[in-house]
Amino acid sequence: MGEIRFDAVRAWLFDQALPFWAEHGLDAPGRGFLEQLTLDGAPKDPGFKRLRTQARQVYAFSHAELLGWDAPARDRADAGWRFLLSAELPDGGFPKTLNADGSVQDAAFDLYDQAFAIYASAWRRKATGDAECEAVAHRTLDAVERRLGRADGRGFRACDPDPGELVQNPHMHMLEASLAWVEATDDPRFLDLAGRILDLFLDRFLEADTGVLVEHFDADWRPVAGQRGRQVEPGHQYEWAWLLGRAQVLLGRDLEAPARALHGFAVRHGHNPRTRLCWDCVNADTGEPLKSTSRSWAQTEALKAELALGEHWGDFDRVRIAEAVDLLLDRHLAWEPAGTWMDCFDAEGRAAADHIPASILYHVLLAFAELLRLEDRVR
Repeated sequence: MGEIRFDAVRAWLFDQALPFWAEHGLDAPGRGFLEQLTLDGAPKDPGFKRLRTQARQVYAFSHAELLGWDAPARDRADAGWRFLLSAELPDGGFPKTLNADGSVQDAAFDLYDQAFAIYASAWRRKATGDAECEAVAHRTLDAVERRLGRADGRGFRACDPDPGELVQNPHMHMLEASLAWVEATDDPRFLDLAGRILDLFLDRFLEADTGVLVEHFDADWRPVAGQRGRQVEPGHQYEWAWLLGRAQVLLGRDLEAPARALHGFAVRHGHNPRTRLCWDCVNADTGEPLKSTSRSWAQTEALKAELALGEHWGDFDRVRIAEAVDLLLDRHLAWEPAGTWMDCFDAEGRAAADHIPASILYHVLLAFAELLRLEDRVR
């Protein structure tokens, strides 16, 4: 009970997933990465390419190179980076979706996508030392501040055109991207941005007494009315808990209490008792599932949160870490072709996805890299 399968994680990541996606994840030359595969691993064209998927794959192969998996990692990251830059807007930043050839399909300027462009540039900078990455990141942030910035300086609108609602999730990824740049270069601009997003999280996103992470807000940063304002995503609870550990190290702030509050709510209410997988969405007040499916990314965030509690606050729960690893290896990742995943299960534990989303490599690689980084401490 509680044995953590480090060797199986290492084998899946380095012997199966990275080789598979290096061989099958790219589109035709000059067309970046594929958005999806069929369940048998063949290319599947959904009619669009999300900017965030291109950026996540650049991150994944840049991180893989830093982990020592350097066979085709640089080549794949280079190909994705060139495709990404070909889509950069004249005044900075990136469109939401592209056509297969890289032309703009949806020109909406989405904060979530800009966060991943900044994140990818930070990891490419770590892997290559390429100064161009810093210029791209700053141009993107310039565009974010110009197009999505609020007059009161408190966070950003979610998109241009304005959807009329403020959202926490893209701010979480802007914090993640900012921390990646602080770690890469100690850039003061991103240090300041990370601090401001963290302040907004503590003041508005988190209900400190319940541990609830609010997702949707009105224009004054008040939770929207009705059930939408009480929707909680356990995966985001865990993801923030992990990020708070990174922020504590890089920003020098004591963030144990909010991290434990987020984690505690997710542990109590965030898992399907039948499958032990993370629910996709639950009610903030009752803990009842509002969306009774379980996606793979939420399970990776559960693992990262458990690791963060141990690394930063001395509380490695090896039983929960082992369970999180087992649920990934034995459920989401136990699929053919080897190195791919079943992204979604229903409430009864039946496979519920009709394709393999490429964007999930970001989640699994990061979670397993965190586990292997801490292997000596967790054993």
